[in-house]
Amino acid sequence: MILVLKRTYFPEGTQGVIEWNGTLVCYTIELPWLENQQRISCIPEGDYVLRKRFSPKFQWHLHLMNVPGRDLILIHPANDAKKELKGCIAPVTKSTGIGKGISSRKALEKLKTLVYAALNSNEEVRISIKNLKTAL
Repeated sequence: MILVLKRTYFPEGTQGVIEWNGTLVCYTIELPWLENQQRISCIPEGDYVLRKRFSPKFQWHLHLMNVPGRDLILIHPANDAKKELKGCIAPVTKSTGIGKGISSRKALEKLKTLVYAALNSNEEVRISIKNLKTAL
């Protein structure tokens, strides 16, 4: 399974959409692109393997593997990128502004249902992160 995250970059944050087979799964919010600096920038575009992960803080969520120069890059719930993210990706049901959205937990559940079903069938799941302008 290959999910595609198409991003649009702004100085205040990064907006995106995750699609699977051309169908919208959810929207995303992230920190702005600041040259992949740890904890203050979104991660570089590229293809990453997704794994299940559990933590007491986020419960079950997703982990992007082998991100260059970074570790513990997750897909976890958040509704305000600047206040709640440190380089991770937050799914949201609806964008409400640059780096902001609503109903993140609901969006994560939708994404996890799709991804976990594939992982439980021993299918590799990847996310391909692209610039919306060059992904068209």
